[in-house]
Parts: sequence; C-alpha cells; structure tokens
Amino acid sequence: MKNDSIFVLRRSLLYVIAMLLLFGFSAAMAGQPEAWKADWDKTVEAAKKEGQIVLYGSADFETLYAEFHKKYPEIRVTGVFGRGADVAKRLMSERRAEKYLADLYVNGQTTGYNVFYKAKALDPIPPLLVLPEVADVSKWWQGKHHYVDPENQYLLNINGETRIVVGYNSKLVNPAEIKSYWDLLNPKWKGKIVAYDPNLGGSGDAMRFFFYHKSLGREFIKRILTETDLVISSDTRQMGDWLAGGKFAISIFAPVSRMDLDVMQMQGLPVSWFEPDHLKEGAYIAAGSGGVAVINKAPHPNAAKLALNWLLSREGQIAYQRIFTQGNDGPDSLRIDIPKEKVPRGNRRPQADLNRYPFVDRAEWMDQEPIRKFVKEVMEQRRK
Repeated sequence: MKNDSIFVLRRSLLYVIAMLLLFGFSAAMAGQPEAWKADWDKTVEAAKKEGQIVLYGSADFETLYAEFHKKYPEIRVTGVFGRGADVAKRLMSERRAEKYLADLYVNGQTTGYNVFYKAKALDPIPPLLVLPEVADVSKWWQGKHHYVDPENQYLLNINGETRIVVGYNSKLVNPAEIKSYWDLLNPKWKGKIVAYDPNLGGSGDAMRFFFYHKSLGREFIKRILTETDLVISSDTRQMGDWLAGGKFAISIFAPVSRMDLDVMQMQGLPVSWFEPDHLKEGAYIAAGSGGVAVINKAPHPNAAKLALNWLLSREGQIAYQRIFTQGNDGPDSLRIDIPKEKVPRGNRRPQADLNRYPFVDRAEWMDQEPIRKFVKEVMEQRRK
C-alpha cells in the first residue's frame, strides 16, 4: 500500500510539473508575436526606409503596383516597362556594366528562363515568402506553387489561363467542318491560312503546346508549315485585320486576344475562334505575362520582399485579375481562394482532363532551343 501511495504521489507531482511547464510555455508564447509577424513587421519597416521598388517587366504591372503604392505610400514604384525581350536586353546590359538597378522582374517566364535564369541573375523565392496565406500551397492551383525552373526556386507563375490559337472568318469557315487541328491540312484551306511567326518569342507558348502534344507534335508543325502555303506574319493586329477582311480564312499560332478578335467581333466584324473544347486535341493553359522573379543584388531587397508577398497575397491577386482583364481577355490567377466570376469565360482554367489542357509553362518544356532548331529546319525546307 505504501508503494502504491508513493506511485500516486509521484504521478501527481509529474502532472503538476507538466501543467506548470505548459502554462509557462503558453504564457511565454502569448507574450511573443508569431515568428512570421515579427519578420513581416521588420520587413515593412525596412522597406519603408528603402523607399523605393524598381520593377522590370510588363507595363500592366506598373498599373497594378499603383495599388501597392496606395497601401504603402512611403514606397515609390518605378521601373522599366515594355516587351520582355527589350526589358531583358536592358537589364542584362546594365548588369554587364555592374549597374544593379532592378528589384523584381514581372512578366512572362519564357524570357525569365532563357535570359535571367540561365544568366544566374535571380535569387530564390521560397525564403522570401513570409505571409502564411502566401506560403500556404493549399491556396494555389493543384496544391503547389508553379515554378518553371527545375529547382522550383526562381521563376514563379501567378497566372494560368486557357489560350486559344485558332481563329477564323465566320463567313468563310463553317466551324462544324473543323473538329481537329489536323483538319486544317484539308486542301480546301491551302493558301487561306495566316500564321504568327513561330520563330518569335510571342509564339513560345503555342509552339510548346504543339511540339510536345502527343497527338500533334513535330509532324503537325512540319505539315502545317510546309503543306498549306500559309503566310507568316510578325504582326498579330495585322493578322486580325486580314482575317476580318477575308484575305485569310484561318489564323494559327497567335492567341486570339492578341489579334483583337474579341473587339472586332463586338464591332460586328465576321471573326470568331474555336473554343477550348471544340477541337479534340484541346487547348493549353499558359501563364502569359503572369510571372515574377527576384533579381539578385537588388538595391531594395526589403521592398522587393514586401512587393513579392503583396503580389502573391489574396489582395494582390484580386487586384491582378481585375487590372489585367480587358474586355474578353484576362488572367485566371493560380490562387484558387479568390473570386473567379469576372475571369473571361474563354480564359477560365478547365477543372478536369488536364491531358487536353496542359500547362505549358513547366520546367521540362521551357527550353525553347529544341523547338527553335526544329522550326528552323522546317522553314528551310519550306523555302526550297
């Protein structure tokens, strides 16, 4: 009995000690801010002292970051805005002169991968993700952050919209006659197709789709370029005008939004396009200009960290969808916890059957060199 009493006493003492330790730990934690909050507050204050964020990228991001400036008026937003290739040329020229002026790159990741990533000009993103709502991958499509570099560190996509790259003149084409991309090889369309130059950077997403598609691939690219007498254009607006005027019946390789077909259709012109589910091989999902990367040796590292987290936050992504949407064209943010009703219907990501709707901004598809080499060989054959 004596031993039993000692055992009970010891157990009671251990319980009391455990509760005191737990209470002490809880009290200590209650008196300390969460680790992320302390980091965040420190970043905000340091960013305000830096007083500036310098963006290099698409002009739409200048408009978007005006919203950021409203929230953080102490931080001035400046940058270099324009076409991806032009911005990249400028930034790399500055770096060769040892001028490190850029904080963030905000644009399509084809340029990001082929220029900045290969030049080792980027800092990893994951260590900079402070806000829990940003770091929480459950808030993002497919439960992950979509990077396009093999390390999943440097080039982050924020957009994933469906892209349609076959338009047509509705007076010259009966859409019921075309159910597959292969139907474009029908001799009746010979000389009646205009194509966006497959050698230009703006065609990168489309060429990745066709090149890697199991039912299309190199054979389709080769045949569409060599058997149809198609005309190559480097001007998407010109392509839209030609389609509307009936000079050509069909367009390919250029997203219909860049041809302003939606605007022309609202004006009553005879243009249309095949919806994503019309052609049996499907369509593709692309980030477009919706990507972000952190430039290393940034002059304002805390402002860059703050601006990155704001962009990826729920607030930032709602603003991103709103500001980038124009008419029937606009992004579908990869955040899935934000309203989607205003995303243009034709651009909304399909929720199933991703074999028909592949996301083309993926690490294993980003290197354009194999595609460029193949297209160059085909174009040389075409000239003979």
